[in-house]
Amino acid sequence: MATVSLCMIVRDEAPVLARCLESAAPLCEEILIADTGSVDETKSVAAQFTDRIYDFPWQDDFAAARNFIFSKAKADYQFWLDADDVLPPESLAALLAIRDTLTADVVMLPYHVGFDADGRPVCTFWRERLLRRECGFRWEGAVHEAVTPAGTILRVNAPVEHHKVHVNDPGRNLRIFEKQAECGHRFTAREHFYYARELMWNGRDREAVQEFAAFLQCPDGWSEDRISACLDLARCSIRLGHPETAREILCGSLAMGAPRAEICCEIGNLYLEQKQWECAVFWYEAALHCPPETGGFSHPDYRDFIPMMQLCVCHDRMGNLREAMAYHERAQRLHPQHPAVLANCAYFRNKL
Repeated sequence: MATVSLCMIVRDEAPVLARCLESAAPLCEEILIADTGSVDETKSVAAQFTDRIYDFPWQDDFAAARNFIFSKAKADYQFWLDADDVLPPESLAALLAIRDTLTADVVMLPYHVGFDADGRPVCTFWRERLLRRECGFRWEGAVHEAVTPAGTILRVNAPVEHHKVHVNDPGRNLRIFEKQAECGHRFTAREHFYYARELMWNGRDREAVQEFAAFLQCPDGWSEDRISACLDLARCSIRLGHPETAREILCGSLAMGAPRAEICCEIGNLYLEQKQWECAVFWYEAALHCPPETGGFSHPDYRDFIPMMQLCVCHDRMGNLREAMAYHERAQRLHPQHPAVLANCAYFRNKL
């Protein structure tokens, strides 16, 4: 049977750490914690589960911290979680079920990082979660650190859920990137991509546009990140008042791979803003027929609920009441208590 080391880096995570460790402890032969400077009760909470607690001085480098705690592991597989992650019981059971036959070098699990009011995931992507120790995998990247999967890779539908209960320092990641830039660090393609996203998330759209452009010029950028970059770059362009540029960027992304539902919806939104209802309908219907994403960020509502709601609007504006109500009813079956759905219910009652 394969053995597992849970390897974590933490700082001031007392409110959530026990929840995380309780969810994953039955899978693990050992739990290793690197504390990067907690001033709350994090260490006391961790001590309820393990005596393998190490102090690691924070260096503005997440990869360095993860590589440190990975170096302490002794089991066959290194398993990582963040303190505000949870391994649901169904996922725990799925991983326990494969331990007797596990031989893969990397086990990829879905990561659910956002949820709607009904508890359904609204954003998910795959992450490398269990790494065979003897392969010597190394984390790379001071921010948004990752291991490049190699060897035999196994995908298991055992999601890890991210449930944040308090907001950490919102400007930390951007400060780390800017410090690297000031020191002359040469960004990898992946670092360009995430630096651009941090700029965007901090409302610095003009700088984000430049950084996304730099990423898209990198010959070795991951195809999924390139498509996501087009979407983000287009949204920055829209906020900067350049919708036509945004449309060109979004349409250009269609040459990078199979159409993504989120891209189709964004193009539809541009036509909707211009009241070009038939063009908008085309793109929203295209979103309904897009296959699920298999590698990058996935927002399932863009494959059904969101385009259905927009198609309801388009057909209503075109005077097609029957079609509008049909899309409303389809959306209602997916999210019956969504505020927009309830508003449409009242709207159509007044129409009849």
